[in-house]
Amino acid sequence: MKKANFLFGLILALSTSVFSQNTFTLTSQDLGGQAATSNEFNGFGCKGKNESPQLSWANAPEGTKSFAVTMYDPDAPTGSGWWHWVLFDIPSNITELVANAGNVELSLAPKGAIQSITDYGAKGYGGPCPPEGHGLHQYIITVFALKTDSLGLDENTNPAVVGYYIWNNTIAKASIITYYGRERE
Repeated sequence: MKKANFLFGLILALSTSVFSQNTFTLTSQDLGGQAATSNEFNGFGCKGKNESPQLSWANAPEGTKSFAVTMYDPDAPTGSGWWHWVLFDIPSNITELVANAGNVELSLAPKGAIQSITDYGAKGYGGPCPPEGHGLHQYIITVFALKTDSLGLDENTNPAVVGYYIWNNTIAKASIITYYGRERE
């Protein structure tokens, strides 16, 4: 019986250590279940502050040479969703974006990182701005661990092309989903 208990304990300890490996995670001190008006876009009928949220990530996989961050709304009534933020070539030693790093004029993004154009046609962060009365939209914020130092693209590259290069170089990814809606005025 003692031998059986010992073996059970050993198996439990080994399985716990195997299955409790730290996984690549993304967190935010600013975001809850719903985005705030501080995150909302300022334009297209929206009156928010257009401030990107603080983001932190941990436990990037071995072989990570850079990161990319995107924010995408699959619920936008466009047939192809809406890209709100496309940031790439983030150096591998960076594990956080400070609040409002998506404002290209403030230069808060990590040195060397590139913020390309969004579906708003501007560079940097463009916050939620769903059509009035369209219900809650989900905003998927994803950090990608990439196997390359640089995607070889510039700030004028459209989101679909950046997405293709990100997809081809992704080792792992982690996401946060937040929601936002606007009532009819």
